[in-house]
Amino acid sequence: MITSRLTTKAQTTIPQPVRSALQLKEGDEIAYAIEGDHVVIRKAQPAVPTDDPFATFSEWDGEADRKAYGSL
Repeated sequence: MITSRLTTKAQTTIPQPVRSALQLKEGDEIAYAIEGDHVVIRKAQPAVPTDDPFATFSEWDGEADRKAYGSL
């Protein structure tokens, strides 16, 4: 079992094996589901803004794309 310690401010670090398994990176949101006496942690699905018609094209939302097309 993988464990982590809770700080005095109720914070913890998500262990590397968990971050890898969920493919978490900086800025990602995490969703928690309480199921009886345990909690399930998942990578939250990002909300797609309805006012952005290009939001569905997330595969083109990389750093290289922002550099290439950011000034257009």
